[in-house]
Amino acid sequence: MKTQVGIVGAGPAGLLLSHLLHLDGIESVVIEAKSRQYVEDRIRAGVLEQGSVDLVTAAGVGERMRREGLVHEGIYLLFQRRRHRIDFKDLTGGRCVTVYGQQEVVKDLIEARVNAGGQLVFGAEQVSITGFENGPAVIRYRGERGEQQVHCDFIAGCDGFHGICRPSIPDGALRVYERVYPFAWLGILAQAPPASEELIYANHDRGFALLSMRSPTVTRLYLQCAPDEELSLWPDGRIWEELQLRLSSDSDFRLVEGPILQKSVTPMRSFVAEPMQFGRLFLAGDSAHIVPPTGAKGMNLAIADVRMLSRAMKAFYSSGDAEPLANYSNNCLRRVWRAQQFSYWMTTLLHKFDGSPSAFDHKRQLGELDNVTSSRAAAMNLAENYTGLPID
Repeated sequence: MKTQVGIVGAGPAGLLLSHLLHLDGIESVVIEAKSRQYVEDRIRAGVLEQGSVDLVTAAGVGERMRREGLVHEGIYLLFQRRRHRIDFKDLTGGRCVTVYGQQEVVKDLIEARVNAGGQLVFGAEQVSITGFENGPAVIRYRGERGEQQVHCDFIAGCDGFHGICRPSIPDGALRVYERVYPFAWLGILAQAPPASEELIYANHDRGFALLSMRSPTVTRLYLQCAPDEELSLWPDGRIWEELQLRLSSDSDFRLVEGPILQKSVTPMRSFVAEPMQFGRLFLAGDSAHIVPPTGAKGMNLAIADVRMLSRAMKAFYSSGDAEPLANYSNNCLRRVWRAQQFSYWMTTLLHKFDGSPSAFDHKRQLGELDNVTSSRAAAMNLAENYTGLPID
């Protein structure tokens, strides 16, 4: 096959990039190692910033999101058994966030690409990329008809942290910045209505907890745990007991319990690879950067990356202007590092750190939480970062 842009990975980054390129009249092929059912069922975070919602809507794939997504005008910070609301709408002049699962975004984008006749290859095996340093760029894979090749002008590596694109860049061409946190999240999906209309972030002396949701009948909940936590040690009863304890407050708040549909442990890390491009290969989303989920930035950064990349490719194909492509990494990294700073701040503000300075750190956290919930300026900084920087 020949195309203008070969895209590796059918997550939100790769699919949205393909759709945005299509709207600009640029051809692409998306190559995905997993099956369509797998990528549509893969549960991931689902908090969309205002800019992400606006972009998806403007791209014509936001109808179901507007119908089924849960618009949140704020969040709660819970500490010392008291809840404090951060009013996003008031603090940012009207910006909100929308809770809409990443897998639902993926479903909407796949449907849009299929309806537009887009070329999507699922279940590709032995995917590799070559020629991206000087061209011609080629994506090779094994499919239903044997060995296949996609010849393209550019390759977009949207295949996640464990994908093949970033490791294909020659040694020494990238500089990696990484921080691994000494804790993880034990996450559950429960068939139970959320006990709060908005997310609750809890700082507790036993560790962090988060109440989130996926729909009016399904709750998503998280507990801070050890990175090597054994799920077998967490029967349903123990999970609910710990969640009730960490999310309790003076207002007699109590979670609605129900059957647990899924359990998983998510390690916590911050990661950035610079630059986000090499020759004709451009990295986007988790292939270039990872943030701890505390700040709800992962999918939103991926969306911002591909918006930047699609605009640069439009400039190249419409007028031959290669400067936006040359500046892609620098333009993305400014947002990436601001998101890293915010995610790191949220993570260190809310989690329990083991070790000798933990008592001091916990009192310091409480002082900072008191500042955030009593100072409008501090609350405004949180609200502006959480609802997101403008994409354009």
